[in-house]
Amino acid sequence: MLDRDGFRPNVGIILLNQKNQVFWGKRIRTHSWQFPQGGIDRGETPEQAMFRELHEEVGLKPEHVRIIARTRDWLRYEVPDRYIRRDARGHYKGQKQIWFLLQLTGQDWNLNLRATNHPEFDAWRWNEYWVPLDVVVEFKRGVYEMALTELARFLPRHDHRNRYLRSGMRSREHEGQDGAQDATPGTGIELPPGATFEPDPQAGLNPLPQTHKHAP
Repeated sequence: MLDRDGFRPNVGIILLNQKNQVFWGKRIRTHSWQFPQGGIDRGETPEQAMFRELHEEVGLKPEHVRIIARTRDWLRYEVPDRYIRRDARGHYKGQKQIWFLLQLTGQDWNLNLRATNHPEFDAWRWNEYWVPLDVVVEFKRGVYEMALTELARFLPRHDHRNRYLRSGMRSREHEGQDGAQDATPGTGIELPPGATFEPDPQAGLNPLPQTHKHAP
């Protein structure tokens, strides 16, 4: 199912854990990593397609996640001719995608890369939000950056900073009782974990976390 410009409707999924790390899947029998994604079938809404792809590719059901946000409009990428079947060249141009930001409410063990007999991934890991785009196939990198940037403002905010401030205030109150001078805590701008004011997806990443492999 293509639109009049030759783009196939598609959904992309950014799945968060409780640390705001994202699910990062290794495409089966390749060295490329990517987010779950898949086409929208005729008669499906983007949300229906998202839940279907979520189960087919990573084995999760609607009760295992909650929807945080989605992109406002379609994000498009063109597929180079060498990746297009000969019979589709000339009328198929690429993908247009709605991206969903989800949070895992289940457990890691709910993930199952063998939920169907046509798996997309053979390994996965949790990665910092600004994923290393150099391991993504080149023609998808621009859409990944656009989706991550648009959805970053919806990342759940943890209370770590406020907890530290309250702890510091209690310490200063205690010092004040001992005759020490009180101080007013400074203020700052809190960014989502892994984000910067000018996000560079490949900068400042920690060493790769543990990879989960599934036996064939």
